[in-house]
Amino acid sequence: MSELTLQNPAVKENAPSDTVLNDIEFVAGEIKKLISNAAVKNALGTELSGRLTDWDRAITARRTEPFSLVVIGDFKRGKSTVINALLGKDMTPVNVAPETFTINCISYGDYNTAEAVLKSGQRIPLTPEDLVRERLERLSKAFSDDIDHIDIRGDAELLKEIQVVDTPGLSDLDRLDKQVQDYLVNADAIVYIASALTPMSESEQSFLASYIRPQEFTKFFVLVNMIDAMNTMEDIQKIIGRITERCQAIIPNALVYGVSGIDEYRRKIGLNRPDIKGFQDFYENEFLRFEMALRREVIVQKDTIKAGRIIAMLSLMVDDALARISMIQSMSEMSKKKLDELAVMLDEEIDNLKNALDIQKPKIHLSVTEMLQQAEQWIYEFFAHFREDIVKARIDSDTEDIDKYFYSFLVDKVGEAYRKCIEVHKGTLDKMNRTIGEDLSRKLGIADLAGGLGLDSNRLQKELTGEMGMVVADTVMTAARESKDNPPYDGFPAGTVTQFRSMLKKRGRTDTIDAVLENYDDIRNNVVKDLKKAYDLMEASALKTIDAVYTAQSEAGRDAVEQARTGISSEAESPALKRHLANAAQILESASVILAKYKVK
Repeated sequence: MSELTLQNPAVKENAPSDTVLNDIEFVAGEIKKLISNAAVKNALGTELSGRLTDWDRAITARRTEPFSLVVIGDFKRGKSTVINALLGKDMTPVNVAPETFTINCISYGDYNTAEAVLKSGQRIPLTPEDLVRERLERLSKAFSDDIDHIDIRGDAELLKEIQVVDTPGLSDLDRLDKQVQDYLVNADAIVYIASALTPMSESEQSFLASYIRPQEFTKFFVLVNMIDAMNTMEDIQKIIGRITERCQAIIPNALVYGVSGIDEYRRKIGLNRPDIKGFQDFYENEFLRFEMALRREVIVQKDTIKAGRIIAMLSLMVDDALARISMIQSMSEMSKKKLDELAVMLDEEIDNLKNALDIQKPKIHLSVTEMLQQAEQWIYEFFAHFREDIVKARIDSDTEDIDKYFYSFLVDKVGEAYRKCIEVHKGTLDKMNRTIGEDLSRKLGIADLAGGLGLDSNRLQKELTGEMGMVVADTVMTAARESKDNPPYDGFPAGTVTQFRSMLKKRGRTDTIDAVLENYDDIRNNVVKDLKKAYDLMEASALKTIDAVYTAQSEAGRDAVEQARTGISSEAESPALKRHLANAAQILESASVILAKYKVK
């Protein structure tokens, strides 16, 4: 999807033009015509009309909901303090205990109010005192349903522009995983709160790789909070540099700022700001740099960002619906007898497809085995060179630096080597999956079947494979979301990190490197074991993807046959069905022409 071009010179810079907004309004209105017409919905069938309704609901929510800035981070990173500093007033509860255990949606209101919004839609007024975790947990037990989110309103200036969403600490994601993921998917921009005291743990980096990187946000802000805990400016720069390196290795466009949420909050509301270390100007300037970047990169362009996301959703929706309608139209041209014959022959071809799939699976296993052998060789070579780097670090570094930074250095280097192996081979395996999927599409044989029954075989084959591509993409994404119980294989070598922690707990203050060198072979062997687990998961994921291809292709073909068969039996050789399908296709094609202006050429 390309950037939205301003087509009206009179419109202010960084705002979508009237043409863009009118195009969105027109296409969305055309879709509503389809789903509100009972005869057309009947022609489209329950499955397709249901998909259109779901798309329309999601797009309507995107159009009507305010621009959403989602703030995330682990427990005790000071998210709520940073939000209060950003807004310039108390809007979220702050305490010594982890307070945020619900999703808090903070938006503009003339008066300060708070309501618990239950999953049933019921809204229950809350007092500021109720927002404390212990009290809210107690109150929620008396509610008729679970809390969906807390709706907090206040008159902070920034809230006139955007909605801020305060999320629970990442440690609560097991309980709130689906809900938090939904907010991340629907976020317009992200602010990630890290801590200078625990600079981007392996679990945090794994979270960024697994949950944030796939969203491909245009801008991603990282605030290194509690920078005021550092004793020297050198320490501050080292921490910011280290977190910048780690974040940009995962998300290259990450913008990192070192801030003190509590100092900025005190400054904004006029409280005393202790400045024992003399870094107060730095704290203030860094927070100001973040605010300016947020306004320049996000808030000023928020309407354009939002319009672009809506255009992308509408394009996917229209392309998906057109492919499905076209396939039903092709099959509806057949007589009932020929359609029945096609259904029988399609079942036979689907069985053949299953056999073709079974032939491909051992090839995947063999390929992954060869990839693992190559990765193990790379790891052995890496550790041979890394030993030399460790010995050199002992000579070149003082004891204090080793004690402070060597553990992070060790985790970074080993984790980087581990991930590079997987990244190289994951790309190779993805390419293999695409090739196998295309081969399975050809082996479905629908074109030959259609030609034998007097149907335009080239047209049907093109439509069926195109439709399946979209169904497969949707199926695979769903499967990926449903596999959240499986650990991500491209994060960190979990067993190795556990060994690091255990080993370093036993070390003396000055023998960090000696402890590593003494356990060097065990560390290397543990990385190899972790690689084996990762490649097993990679193979399982590839096989699951191929199974999704098979299932999606089979179901898409059968659904189209069944819908065409239903139309013929109920419409006396289907003249009304064809008319309604043609009407729907015409509406969608006109929408597609409009949306094509915004696609990458």
